[in-house]
Amino acid sequence: MSWSMTRPVLTTLTAALLAGVSAAPGVSATPGRGGSNVPRSTSQPEPASPSASALPGAGLVRTAAVRAVHLAAPNCATALAPARPVAATPWPQQRYAPDRLAPLATGAGVTVAVVDSGVDRDHPQLGDRVLDGTDLLDDGGDGSRDCAGHGTGVASIIAAAPHPGVAFRGLAPGARILPVRVSEQQVVEGRESGRTVSAGDFARAIRWAVDHGADVLNLSVVLYADEPAVRSAIGYAAARDVVVVAAAGNLHESGDPRPYPAAYDGVLGVGAIAADGARASFSQVGPYLDLVAPGSDVLMAAPGQGHNRAEGTSYAAPFVAATAALLREYRPELTAAQVAERILATADPAPDAERDGGYGVGVLNPYRAVTETGGASGRARAAVALVEEAPDPARAALGARRDAAEERALVLATVGGAAAGVVVLLALVLPRGTRRGWRPADPA
Repeated sequence: MSWSMTRPVLTTLTAALLAGVSAAPGVSATPGRGGSNVPRSTSQPEPASPSASALPGAGLVRTAAVRAVHLAAPNCATALAPARPVAATPWPQQRYAPDRLAPLATGAGVTVAVVDSGVDRDHPQLGDRVLDGTDLLDDGGDGSRDCAGHGTGVASIIAAAPHPGVAFRGLAPGARILPVRVSEQQVVEGRESGRTVSAGDFARAIRWAVDHGADVLNLSVVLYADEPAVRSAIGYAAARDVVVVAAAGNLHESGDPRPYPAAYDGVLGVGAIAADGARASFSQVGPYLDLVAPGSDVLMAAPGQGHNRAEGTSYAAPFVAATAALLREYRPELTAAQVAERILATADPAPDAERDGGYGVGVLNPYRAVTETGGASGRARAAVALVEEAPDPARAALGARRDAAEERALVLATVGGAAAGVVVLLALVLPRGTRRGWRPADPA
């Protein structure tokens, strides 16, 4: 775990927020087919493994979605494709069975900030779960306008309420969503459009969410450059006991450039798996990856009404953020660091984990994360017990592998830096956008 924006002057939060897209370096995340206002996807990767400085638009805030289709909110310049309700039970829900968790915890009393493209509170499964947030694109906005559909989809994975005739529901339906709108960019058929905020404003968005009561912070965005203001904002959140979850990016086939904020200390970096449990081909691999969750063919709410399917690490991150919300309700005495530790310690073993380092410590298991921590009590329970637990050999081995990976990455970065005399552009990339419509950045 990394746990342990605008372009050169105007770093834009473009593709990172919206589409969970697996885009090539330099392409901001884009909406999936059908179009949607998603931050732009990264551009096509160069033949050689890209370094941060070699990524065109690397300083752009991009969503980590691969494909998606959504219905645009009122007053958006471009209307998104209409979506219909889906009655079938999505595979992530079959895997996690939220009904088993509901008697234990629903995330009640916990606030999850979704720094993204906005969250449409008019969707019947979100409604009063969406608080008044803020809009860094349009003055006076409360974060409830979503012209890309990315933020609404992410929020629904966390907190969508049960609804008659619809099997889909969020993992933590009792949680409150605090929307912070930072982008409306989308990419349709390779063309980017829409506005995004600067890297400085992205950092300001994180601080605003922390100052307005966020207990958990979901960042389904990727920036392929280390921006000091963003790094400082992440430190600000960690210091105030906020659990920070971020998408690990969708550029595996482009050399796995280091994704931020996922690579920062104190952040849970999340990769994606498909329904068969195998790592999604676009999901990045590296020492910044802490664990994986469903991120391929994921069902989610669309702005206004209905549902869409999409893929990208953008959509894997909210499953982890929702689990953090469940834990923060069930064990309110745990610190943010302890919540993250419990999530990692209760992950299920991943297939081919030894051969493929793309799973982190394993696959998210919300039920184990809650039940294996013991019940909540009226008084603080021995948080010290978490610190005094016997060392876990598997985690120790993971740490060793990460250290080795860091050393290899440093050597490669040194060599690559000597070869590339390019100006570093911040690139915040949306891991992968929804798969059937708008996609911030499709995998190359």
